[in-house]
Amino acid sequence: MEIIPAIDLLDGHCVRLHQGDYDRVTRFADDPVRQALEWERQGAPRLHLVDLDGARSGEAVNDAAVRAITAALSIPVQLGGGVRSRDRAEDLLACGLDRVILGTVAIEQPTLVHELALAHPDRIVVGIDARDGRVATRGWLEESSTEATALASSLVDRGIAAIISTDIATDGTLAGPNLGALRAMAAAAAPVPVIASGGIGDLADVLSLLALEPLGVQGVIVGRALYDGRLDLGEAITAVGPARWQDPPVDGDTAFV
Repeated sequence: MEIIPAIDLLDGHCVRLHQGDYDRVTRFADDPVRQALEWERQGAPRLHLVDLDGARSGEAVNDAAVRAITAALSIPVQLGGGVRSRDRAEDLLACGLDRVILGTVAIEQPTLVHELALAHPDRIVVGIDARDGRVATRGWLEESSTEATALASSLVDRGIAAIISTDIATDGTLAGPNLGALRAMAAAAAPVPVIASGGIGDLADVLSLLALEPLGVQGVIVGRALYDGRLDLGEAITAVGPARWQDPPVDGDTAFV
């Protein structure tokens, strides 16, 4: 399982929102490149960027920071937030990003998701952000009538690299992941890998996801717990390292080595 540190960008700064609320912002750092290099130094296999300005307004406010980060790092970088057109997705990929994450467009333009995935194999991810099981769009400011699991099922044959499943109710709260929602998402998305996002508060929360790894939850995005010092990135990476599972499981049960 990949432990993926997150940097949320708002007007060029590293921040976190509480449950997606733009009025409840905590600013953690003024230099996103320096922060990105620190996560790489600590062993991050991948970096997750969120363009909060893009998600809210669709404006490319943070592109200079994105280019600087991708130029400075040797690990792959993915970004989501405001990617709502073919041109925008391809511009971002040209900035050096390994993957771009589509959110709102997955509901509004599902054909575009498939077209981009075909044109850029293993570089298109869909972010499904849910509140009470329903998909929220446009930076979580609008709520659709679409069930998150139904959207995931519709994406199975679209050629995407992964689904990032975010539970808005737990995001930024440090209260622990919504394991039930993640289990349902993994079942709906199979065989597309699922990356968990939202609620991670400590190492125990990370380890709780290991039971879902055989179901398809292959990564977890962590933000506030790292910035608050509640979770050590290196320790977490070591804890979920190789040789965790017996192969094959006995009678369909998951067993720890």
